[in-house]
Amino acid sequence: MEFIDYYKILGISKDASEKDIKKAYRKQARKFHPDVNPNDESAKKQFQRVNEANEVLSDPVKRKKYDKYGKDWEHAEAYEKARQQQQYSTGGGQYYSGASGAGGGFSEGDFSDFFESMFGGRSAAGQSEGSRRTSAKFRGQDFRAELHLDLKDVYKTHKQTLTVNGKKIRLTIPAGVENNQTIKIKGHGGKGINGGPNGDLYITFNITNHTHFKRGGKNLYTTIDLDLYTAVLGGEVTVETLSGKVKLKVKPETQNNTKVKLKGKGFPVYKKEGHYGDLFVTYHIKIPTNLSKKEKELFEELAKLR
Repeated sequence: MEFIDYYKILGISKDASEKDIKKAYRKQARKFHPDVNPNDESAKKQFQRVNEANEVLSDPVKRKKYDKYGKDWEHAEAYEKARQQQQYSTGGGQYYSGASGAGGGFSEGDFSDFFESMFGGRSAAGQSEGSRRTSAKFRGQDFRAELHLDLKDVYKTHKQTLTVNGKKIRLTIPAGVENNQTIKIKGHGGKGINGGPNGDLYITFNITNHTHFKRGGKNLYTTIDLDLYTAVLGGEVTVETLSGKVKLKVKPETQNNTKVKLKGKGFPVYKKEGHYGDLFVTYHIKIPTNLSKKEKELFEELAKLR
């Protein structure tokens, strides 16, 4: 696994503050966002790395492990335990703490080889048979990916094929998924170490909205124009919904900004098949323009009657 310098990816120094990290992340995310770089695989890959770097460096605990163990930070606890066992068994019972103190500690560059020698397939020089028999199993690394979809894409349950680390995964995406929601695909992360279980795959949904609807959880909101005459006299209007067009009756003397609810015409509820929110329609009354002389006279006559 190659070393990825998260500080370099975000363009910051190792002593950067939380504020510096957040600012740098926003800058890099905007630069490499797939919406800004359509069909650019290089930018897409860099965008994923930017997100990965932010996830680690913005978390004080993960950042501390990363600063100490580099690419192997997710196995920090395993390293510590294994290193202590190794030092105890090779040092005649003497116990040392710290990664590189007196008594033959390990430098940051040694960790991967050390980990493999303790828990992997090859023997370390001087390692006893008894120590090899007690080699522990460790869970594989979790993978994280981001999936970009449009609001219409998550109106219905559908399947997609994703490629993660060169492996194709057939994924069912439930209707009603929220923006920035993360789901876990068990066992599709990195391979376990020394026969340990595989890690998991976490997918975060980035949902853009190119419709005229505004989403609020399970409900949808929209505004439609209503001509003055229909507002005053009543009538019918056709309203677009995500499931098709519907006709809506307009009451006489409807006021501007009147809201009506279309029950069950909103967004599907996540993992509750057949359950939908509501669609709220706001009327925007349109005042007629470019009136003819006759029309103006009629409005003047109407004004006198009122």
